[in-house]
Amino acid sequence: MQLKKISIVIFLLILIQPAIAQNPITIHSPNNHVTADFWINNSGEPLYSITYKNKKVVLPSTLGFDFKLGIHAKDTIGFRKNFSLIKSEPFSYNGSWKPVWGEESEIKEQYNAAKISLVQNKTSNKPLYLNLVFKVFDDGVGFRYEFPEQPNLNHFIITDEHTQFAMAGDHTAYWIPGDYDTQEYDYTTSKLSQIRGLMAGAITSNASQTQFSPTGVQTSLQMKTADGLYINLHEAALINYSCMNLNLDDKNFVFESWLTPDAIGNKCYLQTPCVTPWRTITVSDDARVILASKITENLNEPSKIKDASWIKPVKYMGVWWEMITGKSTWAYTDGTDFMNHATEKQMPSIQLGITDYTKLAPNGKHGATTKHVKEMIDYAAANGFDAVLVEGWNVGWEDWFGKSKDYVFDFVTPYPDFDVAAIRDYAKSKGIKMIMHHETSGSIRNYERHLDTAFKFMKLYNYDAVKTGYVGDLLPRGEHHYGQWAINHYQYVIETAAKFGIMVNAHEAVRPTGIYRTWPNMIGNESARGTEFQAFGGSKANHVTLLPFTRLKGGPMDYTPGLFEMDISKINPNNHSHANTTLANQLALYVTMYSPLQMAADLPENYNRFKDAFQFIKDVAVDWSHSVYLEAEPGDYITVARKAKNTDSWFVGNVTGILGGRISSINFDFLDKDKIYVATIYSDAPTANYKTNPQAYQIKKYVVNSKSKLKQWAAEGGGYAISIFPATKDAVKGLKRLK
Repeated sequence: MQLKKISIVIFLLILIQPAIAQNPITIHSPNNHVTADFWINNSGEPLYSITYKNKKVVLPSTLGFDFKLGIHAKDTIGFRKNFSLIKSEPFSYNGSWKPVWGEESEIKEQYNAAKISLVQNKTSNKPLYLNLVFKVFDDGVGFRYEFPEQPNLNHFIITDEHTQFAMAGDHTAYWIPGDYDTQEYDYTTSKLSQIRGLMAGAITSNASQTQFSPTGVQTSLQMKTADGLYINLHEAALINYSCMNLNLDDKNFVFESWLTPDAIGNKCYLQTPCVTPWRTITVSDDARVILASKITENLNEPSKIKDASWIKPVKYMGVWWEMITGKSTWAYTDGTDFMNHATEKQMPSIQLGITDYTKLAPNGKHGATTKHVKEMIDYAAANGFDAVLVEGWNVGWEDWFGKSKDYVFDFVTPYPDFDVAAIRDYAKSKGIKMIMHHETSGSIRNYERHLDTAFKFMKLYNYDAVKTGYVGDLLPRGEHHYGQWAINHYQYVIETAAKFGIMVNAHEAVRPTGIYRTWPNMIGNESARGTEFQAFGGSKANHVTLLPFTRLKGGPMDYTPGLFEMDISKINPNNHSHANTTLANQLALYVTMYSPLQMAADLPENYNRFKDAFQFIKDVAVDWSHSVYLEAEPGDYITVARKAKNTDSWFVGNVTGILGGRISSINFDFLDKDKIYVATIYSDAPTANYKTNPQAYQIKKYVVNSKSKLKQWAAEGGGYAISIFPATKDAVKGLKRLK
């Protein structure tokens, strides 16, 4: 009887123990703050977990796939159970690398890692093999799957990826709806358990959008735990794979990877040997560490461009905002374009190569005329800018949107009122580079047919940078902006552009995943709700306090800041939108929203009204040697200081999203200890309000050194910007010292 009781106790103890078929493989970060564990349970399921300073970050979470072996295969193969460990190979790295451009002149790369080799159904006559590689950094973990070359797996189709991220509680999340085609949403802040109830209100209209779940969200996903941990989920090195969304089990707080499907529902078409993108978990008890983390970049391959001397950060202006607001049109003649700028007489049909634009009357509102572009070149040159972007220069804009039109643009034929050669010569005489615009209207197939010709045309007319666009549903029909097919297209454009010595700024493409380390000619990217939405009804006042925690974790954003006129009806009386920002906030964005490509988006006449504030945009750098995040809290505020590359000058930016504003408190201990500086502070005036008084700002100058401190109030939707230049003792006479 006693023996029977003992047996029952032992049996119960076995039931309550974790079902582990092997001892965990444990990897610690170099500073021992982050720990990743991997093991296989008794069902042969691979699992992992992550802790930070002994706090649970990711609870035991399963890994695996479902796939099939051909396009017509009926059976799906489960690749989630019956695994056995072959071996685990630990390795480490401690080094650094120098980016072509960036927030830092040198980036540290240090991690401890393991390559874990697995076999599924090892006793069968057709075993399958899988490797998992974990890299554990001081600020998080990256892991990916590797499918080695093997006799029983060559071509295969991923139907689902089942990577889980099990959260340890009902965290606060800063999220946008999961979507296959757009990230152009305002962020919602809520508990994980509230996402389902808030989803309908979080979905706003877009030119192309496809949601998939009432609890689906996108990466980069920022969260905060009740005990003060900041957790960020994303992916790195998205190459030849489908973009990952996350689907939440809101009962158990478990996220699972959700890949974007193709037109027939498959996720990825792969051939061994191959790898997936890295799945990343960044974690810290300091929000500033999340912003400064370089995990995404460090998980990408080194640059493949041997001579990158032609890749230059750019500060630019453009013929753009006037079209976004509706003051001007992209189209040359009467027609219904994207913004519905229809005039009384409309063209019934526009066909490239058939329509003779010289016989059509101009509508009188076309923005990209030779005369007007020369005016913009003059203004850019007079104010020290590098380049000018021109949109709407080429034929086809009359019916470019919403028609599912394949041959929509040819990328080389200008409208009759745009003289390409004259613009080239005039810009060169003024020391200004021209930025090409290639809107595709989502017709990817058409763009690829014309790509080489378009790039040759660019080089002929002295363009070395292009802004691409993918507005609207994609062609081939049924494909999505974030599917594998489109991902491969964006990569093809980047690599082809590199062969021609062309820099790329992609709009409406997939959000970045650090690929700019490998291809630094990818100098800009949109893929989020940018400034243009301030003319489409406005964005939330705290939007720019969240983007650096989310969208910018994969790479810089061409946010196009610099608005000085917030009442859009003063630009176009028919547009009653309001930009939910103060003027000081707009200045700060040049520092807080890192990008090597920075636009002064507003119209010259608005800058001329506030020349003293415009001086900051003229002064601010676009490439940096060092960045110091001084304050940060997602959704509330960000303050960052950056040192301009190859100078001793610094710039500081603060954006604030707190209702009623906030007093920012910073030290200047990032400055050299043996120097004195003149700091010019551009801040919200005490009466500033992003709705009622957005242009209320003040400018003050102080003498500062490394011991100086500042307490500065910033309004909701506001902020401040500071330029800091080294000075001699004679130059600071009469200026107040900031203690």
